[in-house]
Amino acid sequence: MEIILKYFADFTAIQLEQFRLLESLYKEWNEKINVVSRKDIDSLYEKHVLHSLSIAASFEFVDGMEIIDLGTGGGFPGVPLAIFFPEVKFHLVDSIAKKLKVIEAVAEGAGIKNITTQHSRIEDIKNRKFDFVVSRAVAQLKDLWRWSKPLLKIKTQTEFTPGLICLKGGDLALEVQESNTRPKIMDISSIFEEEFFKGKYQVYVSK
Repeated sequence: MEIILKYFADFTAIQLEQFRLLESLYKEWNEKINVVSRKDIDSLYEKHVLHSLSIAASFEFVDGMEIIDLGTGGGFPGVPLAIFFPEVKFHLVDSIAKKLKVIEAVAEGAGIKNITTQHSRIEDIKNRKFDFVVSRAVAQLKDLWRWSKPLLKIKTQTEFTPGLICLKGGDLALEVQESNTRPKIMDISSIFEEEFFKGKYQVYVSK
């Protein structure tokens, strides 16, 4: 928990309590349904929560916005971002129903009110538009962008146009080339100094 407060300060008492509760809730549920690798569960705040919040360090989501988390898995980056932006609506989607069960239990246990979930493949979502798509390393950029593009609004209320924000690692050159996109790539290690973040990036593709 201290690692979150090292970089972010302006939390309400409710937000602080929600972040604090994540550890016990995820540890409890991870025993039943494995959504975080066993070796990472003790580093939950660094490897999952803070990693997710790198998006909050770079992007300002305005109250009332709607964000979809594509292939959310155990709820990252969606759950930490929902705590950080309590007036933004987060829709967390995954094709594996039991993972969503964990997210729903964590959200209920921590009192997070701005999360909805959907058991679906991303390409099957129709008739909804979002300000941003967020995702963490679930597929190649070309596929993420193909799935994301139809879900994005035309414009949004900030300096950033609607787009895909994904968290990725390693050498992205070939992946970017194959995607036929021109993303803005931000080095997370320029935001957070921990060794874990070296070689990890935010990739933003605008519509």
